[in-house]
Amino acid sequence: MSESFIGDNQKEKPRIRLGVIMVWVALLLLLTVLALGLVRTQRGSIVVGDPVPNFSLTTFNGEQVNLADYKGDVVVLNFWASWCTTCKQEATDLEAAWQYYKPLGNVLFLGVDYVDTEPEALKYLQEFEITYPNAPDLGTRVSQIFRIRGVPETYFVDRQGKLAYAQIGPFSSLEQIRAIIDSLLAP
Repeated sequence: MSESFIGDNQKEKPRIRLGVIMVWVALLLLLTVLALGLVRTQRGSIVVGDPVPNFSLTTFNGEQVNLADYKGDVVVLNFWASWCTTCKQEATDLEAAWQYYKPLGNVLFLGVDYVDTEPEALKYLQEFEITYPNAPDLGTRVSQIFRIRGVPETYFVDRQGKLAYAQIGPFSSLEQIRAIIDSLLAP
């Protein structure tokens, strides 16, 4: 009996080893998937030169804005929030730039309200007399495309639909905004 017991025990060892190996393989696969996801989220925002994925937003006025409809135009995409003090520093300059380029018809300014309440956002737009289209970023879908780190952040999309410039933080002046747009409008 003791011989048969020893033989049975030896047959189970390879099975146990195979099970342990399978657990380790599964654990390594899981860690690899997690690491790839972490690397992807830490990559940062869309890089200059990358095509900007299409998205659509519904403005506070109920209008639908699709980025793809503006291919051939320069798009200035400004992420802001009513609670953001540095957003207030650039609000007047952004509106002045919009008023300057609006008659040309080939530049779109689009404000994207980030993690805010509608009443506060509307009060902000009224306070700074902002007239270019603005929309809430419901579910932070658009800000996730750009992987914004905070507000304000402004992205300039060129006529081919590629990211041409990213301004992280507020603009220093109206001239800075105009210089970027003028370079994108130049032939």
